[in-house]
Amino acid sequence: QVQLVESGGGLVQPGGSLKLSCLVSGSIFGIRAMGWYRQAPGKQRELVAVLDSGGITNYGDSVKGRFTISRDHVKNTVYLRMNSLKPEDTAVYYCNGIIITGPTGRETGYWGQGTQVTVSS
Repeated sequence: QVQLVESGGGLVQPGGSLKLSCLVSGSIFGIRAMGWYRQAPGKQRELVAVLDSGGITNYGDSVKGRFTISRDHVKNTVYLRMNSLKPEDTAVYYCNGIIITGPTGRETGYWGQGTQVTVSS
């Protein structure tokens, strides 16, 4: 069983910063890719940032230049550093992982439970 657990959300003023963490635990043979998505009330879940096993990143247009995804391979943790936060960044942020769960290379997608980020004065 694989679990993804996010932490680091909270309330921050516009222009402020937050750093989210996502710890991956369980029966893991490898990690193909990790990502962050977000969902605001009344809106669809959208891509924030993705980091693959080769170090390639992809960011949503609205966060480019402000957010940075990174990963600690030893700790099996992925981070999302968010700078210059705006009220429109308010959402529940979800961690997603494409995890290699067996010796044959089988890949399975997992989601965390989400962490609330609120940007407001």
